[in-house]
Amino acid sequence: MSRKDDLAANLVAVRERIATACDAAGRSPGEVSVIAVTKTFPAGDVRLLAELGVTDVAENRDQEAAAKAAECRDLDLTWHFVGQLQTNKVRSVVSYAEVIHSVDRRRLVTALSRAATDAERALRCLIQVSLDEVEGRGGVRPDGVPELAEAITAADGLELGGVMAVAPLDADPAPAFARLAEISLSLRAEYPGAKAVSTGMSGDLEQAIVSGATHLRVGTALLGGRRAIVR
Repeated sequence: MSRKDDLAANLVAVRERIATACDAAGRSPGEVSVIAVTKTFPAGDVRLLAELGVTDVAENRDQEAAAKAAECRDLDLTWHFVGQLQTNKVRSVVSYAEVIHSVDRRRLVTALSRAATDAERALRCLIQVSLDEVEGRGGVRPDGVPELAEAITAADGLELGGVMAVAPLDADPAPAFARLAEISLSLRAEYPGAKAVSTGMSGDLEQAIVSGATHLRVGTALLGGRRAIVR
């Protein structure tokens, strides 16, 4: 089986899982977008996924993402940055990414706004919410979401897109996803356009769909086990 055949089969399987989960939750599969997380995989896989109809691609390390985006600049793709973002990497990330899923502090909002304005680009920003408050995983506490939302909407070059979260480690993700759904609902009451709920990955996308996920960040189920990064 060719690599393209392998990816095509994986994509069909992921879409079948989404359809089944949406049916159980009383939702339409059209409400859910798949973002292919291609970290550690080559640009060639991005091209194959694009040929299969995948248009949303995500990375979590700027060094790898910048090179891959440059190699695939001829493709009609939307690049998402989903990793923790340091302010010294902002200008590079803004040069290719259209959606930042990991906005979790005012200082980052300021840096993104400055870089987006200088580059004459518009960025969609998702607030990363910490659902377990584990140090080093990123995210703002739930009670800090309103303040960060206000900062994003007031910043030039930025648009508030919604919320993002990573499931707690070694725990049932359902309660955390339900909490994120509540946070999203509260946010949309103030900012109706902030509809995105970016949560759910290869192992827990069904639970995420039940709780209203609109964007699934899928890596392993699409591309297979992670490869070692060649530096």
